[in-house]
Amino acid sequence: MVDSRKRRPDLLTELLSRWPEQVSGQSAIEVGLSGGMDSMVLLDLLWRCREQRHFHLSALHVHHGLSRHADDWVRHCQHWCDLREIPLRVERVTVAPRGGQSLEAVARDERYAAFCRTEAQVVALAHHQDDQAETVLLQLLRGGGPRALAAMPVLRQLNQLYLWRPMLDWPRSRIEAYAVSRSLTWVTDESNADTRWRRNLLRHDVLPLIESALPDYRHHLERSAAMMWQATQILDEVATQDLADCLSAGRLQLTAFSRKSAARQAQMLQHWIKSLSLGEATPQAIEDFCGQLLHASLDKNPELQLARGVLFRYRDQVWVEPVVPGLNPESQWLPGVAGCHDLPGWGGQLSLQAGAQGISAALLMSGVELRPRSGGERLALAVGRKPVKTLLQEAGIPPRLRARWPLLYLMDGRLAAVPSVAVAHDCRAPGGLWPAWLARA
Repeated sequence: MVDSRKRRPDLLTELLSRWPEQVSGQSAIEVGLSGGMDSMVLLDLLWRCREQRHFHLSALHVHHGLSRHADDWVRHCQHWCDLREIPLRVERVTVAPRGGQSLEAVARDERYAAFCRTEAQVVALAHHQDDQAETVLLQLLRGGGPRALAAMPVLRQLNQLYLWRPMLDWPRSRIEAYAVSRSLTWVTDESNADTRWRRNLLRHDVLPLIESALPDYRHHLERSAAMMWQATQILDEVATQDLADCLSAGRLQLTAFSRKSAARQAQMLQHWIKSLSLGEATPQAIEDFCGQLLHASLDKNPELQLARGVLFRYRDQVWVEPVVPGLNPESQWLPGVAGCHDLPGWGGQLSLQAGAQGISAALLMSGVELRPRSGGERLALAVGRKPVKTLLQEAGIPPRLRARWPLLYLMDGRLAAVPSVAVAHDCRAPGGLWPAWLARA
């Protein structure tokens, strides 16, 4: 007879005993339900938890349309949700890789976008210990750093949403035993047997060999991932402080930046790029850009192109120019009153505030016209007229931004101001309004 004291507790008991504090106060949890064994177990466990934890439970199935069985998987999920009176949300997405993107990465991005459209406060995902081990090894084989090797945390925040992986400490074998004991049924994705995919190659061919020699390899890799997660937290703290030391007016000051070690410079740039949501840069691209920032000749303006913007050096600063959706600067009339005007087509904001060198209120009564530069414009000064191009250069505006810097005209056609730079001498008046331009960054 098996000694009952040696039996592991039921998965439900374990789940209840390690319920995260951050999730306890939440009123709604949505399960990412693929229909596979792991997600069916998670759905069943959380369904059983409802009585004790008092939360609203729903499920989400993302229909990728990549398998001829995809519609059958929807019906399977709907059947089990109906049996338990659990609302099911089905999101149909299009997985269309572009420009070297992998099918797996695009499908993952589509799933996460669907998660973010939930009305729940928590999305529960069915990753387990075997998934974590596979992820650590995959990232290692890709040459990933500490953040990549930290793999998947049990709980993390995504915008206002919590992503929760309650089964991350359990091996696949325990989850399968639970599924059988509860008479659950599940679907099988035929692509999981295709060893052309690296994860499947590890799962079916490599990891069984490792397990034969190192049965506890899952625990070892899980521990490594946990230590890497701690390391990333420390790196983030250092990078946050370094960035605070080097940022001024939203721009990186190269004098302060140059005082940091090469490793901290690279970490700081990665952290800044992430905080700006500009996309990802490879470690080599970051290293090359750091070298160019500090060593390129003064007449050069090195750039780092990213998916959603660009970082570039101008004089002794690093500027940010994000990709602005719908950018199309066109002539536009504005009321000449104090306040802020958000101008999406121009990629920025114009404000009119009281200032000693502002435009006369009388001249602004009929409004002003914002026009794009066409070349050759000159602004009237106390003595003579100076090219707008020269004024922008003297004001330290980078060439990349000068091309779309707006100009302010009066009703009579006079160039009244180059916002944030200068007001025409014949348009100034005490107590006038100073036009300031803030390009979106």
